[in-house]
Amino acid sequence: MSRMVGTVSRGIRAPIIREGDDLKKIVTESVLEAASSEPFSLHDRDVVAMTEAIVARAQGNYATVDDIAADVKQKLGGETVGVIFPILSRNRFAICLRGIAKGCKKVVLMLSYPSDEVGNHLVDWDALDNCGVDPYRDVLTLEKYRELFGYRKHRFTGVDYVEYYSDLIRDCGAEVEVIFANDAREILNYTKNVIHCDIHTRARTGRILKAAGGERVFGLHQIMTSPVSGSGYNEKYGLLGSNKATEDKVKLFPRDCQDLVVSIQQEFLEKTGKHIEVMVYGDGAFKDPIGKIWELADPVVSPAYTAGLEGTPNELKLKYLADNDFAALSGDALRDAIKDEIAKKDSDLVGQMASEGTTPRRLTDLIGSLCDLTSGSGDKGTPIVLIQGYFDNYTAE
Repeated sequence: MSRMVGTVSRGIRAPIIREGDDLKKIVTESVLEAASSEPFSLHDRDVVAMTEAIVARAQGNYATVDDIAADVKQKLGGETVGVIFPILSRNRFAICLRGIAKGCKKVVLMLSYPSDEVGNHLVDWDALDNCGVDPYRDVLTLEKYRELFGYRKHRFTGVDYVEYYSDLIRDCGAEVEVIFANDAREILNYTKNVIHCDIHTRARTGRILKAAGGERVFGLHQIMTSPVSGSGYNEKYGLLGSNKATEDKVKLFPRDCQDLVVSIQQEFLEKTGKHIEVMVYGDGAFKDPIGKIWELADPVVSPAYTAGLEGTPNELKLKYLADNDFAALSGDALRDAIKDEIAKKDSDLVGQMASEGTTPRRLTDLIGSLCDLTSGSGDKGTPIVLIQGYFDNYTAE
């Protein structure tokens, strides 16, 4: 009988990870124990993935509010600092903002609107249209924003982030002024010292600010790039990708994890004889159709992965073949024709009509998104994910 199962994604339970734990040992043993207890077999080109959170925790990669404050003060001078384009998140940004506020005397908080970069809305587009506001041109003061839109709470968290961030800054001993604008250069009318907090547009924002006269301009990825009083750090991403650990501490995005994925791959090879691909993953790259929130608040989906996960899919669209090339066939004849077409497909299908509609995204982004959906972000207790059959196609038996 022909094989009837394609890709399978399994969440693998593991111990609670603490600083100093041996992840190579824990990951391999957890997968092998799961394979024994279910049971199932491992195969070449299976993918084992682990969340960035357990990697960072094993590394002890944390920074406190005071660490952040010291770095901000040293880099931006400790006076008035513009903080622009932050995402609206208690988990992702609030603790970082506390550190920034403690590192200066005044924060000019410039919020993008109607939503932040990842789709958390302050107001909806209909409200802007009804008030005749053009977010591409209009700059709003806090007073004007309240006059037009009042106090609006996030539909999922129930938080008015304008009020929440303002109170948080004041509680840290700094003054706060809030404005709403989408042109980064607007902040330079208030201060030349700026931290831009956008994630995926950070290079462009930094370039624009410096070209327009910004003096001390840092992205969030340039804060906590080296240790402060023995703290954690991330030389590439700084505070980007960080999460709340406690009310006074963030867990940073993991660093130096390429050696880890390679060592785990080697461990699987020695223990099973199978060539397993290994990756670290964070947020998936997908969007919620109801809340309009784009999940990817990390700087990348995967900060480290083995060489076999490089590249993009090279796939034919089966329904295109069935409806066009082989429209006159059915049953076994159709199946055999499509299998033959797959077997002889080119190594690069870019531009060919038969591949139209397949997903032209990196393998690590696709697989990392599948892993994120499998492991979830709550209490499933499966920070390791095993994916099997991802690289198979309709010809695999």
